[in-house]
Amino acid sequence: MAKTHQVTDDVVYDVVSIQYHALQALSSYERYLDDAHSADHDDVTEFVRQCRDQDQERARRCHELLGDLTVGSTSAA
Repeated sequence: MAKTHQVTDDVVYDVVSIQYHALQALSSYERYLDDAHSADHDDVTEFVRQCRDQDQERARRCHELLGDLTVGSTSAA
């Protein structure tokens, strides 16, 4: 990482926003999977699983990046 960022820096906000949206999507995937499975659409079911897996990885990576970006940051200024 090039430098430590404050929690108010745009780059930190951007990563938090990406993580938030990935986590929001994760809260919906079980319903989407149920719908696709109930409608007997294996192709859609597999697509939703892929999306879920990608968002899980995206949220995990954001968490990792946020730790790296804010290490040693103790103030919001």
